[in-house]
Amino acid sequence: MSQELPMKDEEIEEVEKILGYKFCNKELVKEALLHPNYYPTRPCVSYDRLALFGDSVLNLLITKNMFFTYQTASKGVLTRLRGANVDNDKLARVAVKLGLYKYLYHKDTHLQETISEFERKILDHPLHSNGLVNTPKFLADIVESLIGAVFVDSNCSLDITWKVFKGLLEPTICLETLRTHPVSELHELCQKKGSKVEIVNNSWRGNMAMEVLIDSNLVGSASYGMKKVIAKNMAAKAALDNLNSMLSRTSTTSSSSDESSF
Repeated sequence: MSQELPMKDEEIEEVEKILGYKFCNKELVKEALLHPNYYPTRPCVSYDRLALFGDSVLNLLITKNMFFTYQTASKGVLTRLRGANVDNDKLARVAVKLGLYKYLYHKDTHLQETISEFERKILDHPLHSNGLVNTPKFLADIVESLIGAVFVDSNCSLDITWKVFKGLLEPTICLETLRTHPVSELHELCQKKGSKVEIVNNSWRGNMAMEVLIDSNLVGSASYGMKKVIAKNMAAKAALDNLNSMLSRTSTTSSSSDESSF
């Protein structure tokens, strides 16, 4: 496999400098930065295997860190903290911040355009988009595969792998910066107010919009190309913004006796 992997020695050195880690087996770096579309007829010759390994290693490292950092946090809170720090949105930002995508070997003519769009979108969400931005999965795969590469190269040392990536993964989403997913937040708010919420796609085939109905009233809608899940999240966020605006106006103009509904 080593003769087939295209990465240059100077590129490997640059990646090592970014990571602050010197690889014993340079072939791992080449494999970690080889997109599956480079050799489409040879699925095992890509970053996929290392990314799978890296994903598991990262989950363990983040869980361990959160477990000892927040010793009174419930299982549910720890699960949310871990999820926010290992999902595609979070890891893709790391790949962009460090410029790791520049070393990815691929055959996708639209890759740079996809990355640029992602960079523009996350400007409105500095820490995490909570499902409001379409995240290129290959960016997260790059980070996971390099984590896997360091883990394998270090003779499967969790301590060395954490030492290499702890700082690179900053900023960590902590308990103070953890945000609730807009769909979950919407359901929690409506449950508290005793209102029925529906997120429907009745108009999906027509104008590509998802709609939020609360007690059968349209409160928010959004569209995001053909990405129905993101459109749903954006519609929930729009509904939350509208509801918060309505509640704010109501609280300043009157003290209604019926505080349980919108």
